[in-house]
Amino acid sequence: MKKLLFKGCGTAIATPFTKDGVNFEEFGKLIEDQIRDSIDALIVCGTTGEASTMTTEEKKQTIAYAVKKVAGRVPVIAGTGGNCTASVIEMSIWAESIGVDGLLVVTPYYNKTTQAGLVAHYEAIANSVTLPIILYSVPSRTGVNITPETCLALSKIPNIVAIKEASGNISQVAKIASLCQDELAIYSGNDDQVLPLLSLGGVGVISVLSNLYPQFVHDMVMDYFAGNFEKSKNAQLEALELIDALFCEVNPIPVKAGLNMRGYDFGTPRLPLVPLSEKGSKMLQTAISNFEKTHA
Repeated sequence: MKKLLFKGCGTAIATPFTKDGVNFEEFGKLIEDQIRDSIDALIVCGTTGEASTMTTEEKKQTIAYAVKKVAGRVPVIAGTGGNCTASVIEMSIWAESIGVDGLLVVTPYYNKTTQAGLVAHYEAIANSVTLPIILYSVPSRTGVNITPETCLALSKIPNIVAIKEASGNISQVAKIASLCQDELAIYSGNDDQVLPLLSLGGVGVISVLSNLYPQFVHDMVMDYFAGNFEKSKNAQLEALELIDALFCEVNPIPVKAGLNMRGYDFGTPRLPLVPLSEKGSKMLQTAISNFEKTHA
């Protein structure tokens, strides 16, 4: 079995912005709170971090800040994916040079590619670094799905160690688990499907919900691994209202609003994303209030 980057809950951490750039003071505050509340890893500059609207320099500053701030207390995994293989390689080599623990690499989007192209893309990236790599399959955003057969081919590359599976297709996840066995760890990419993926041999979740409640999501996963299946199942079900609210509009619009509701200063998303609507705000506030009556 390949060495795991982490087991449990990794937060796909949001990025706070001001009109001038990244709000590192507030970012550092959230990082400290995440570590205090038992998070198992931090994923920086992913989808929830709004990497697609950050400049290369902003992404480098944010990743480097996280590495320095975390100081080895939990793994820091940098999102370096993109739709230009050469650019992904350049960013990945840089990330390795400043001390990240691993890479999260989403499938190419817009230009897309074939399954053979995915293998060639990831193989080129993996050969450029020694860091462990987590594949990221989220076809609802990218238009590209990593099939189980392609996962099997990629699992034979030594430093491709895991997949963040956000297809929403449980049957596909089961086939990946069956084909790849211990050669490709599986992380849930959907907060509402953590328990089903764990039941198929998954090792954790890369979570949006844990931006708000890291201890809760960590405990839900660890309760499952400890054999407390009923407690873990109940936690999954009790979180569904809040999870639905966190995805009532395009991620990370709601989670940034939720962080603001919980006392952080995360500002608003960058265009083309806009602030959470009044309807969405009411839905999210109600869900947070209901959740905190029993879990805060």
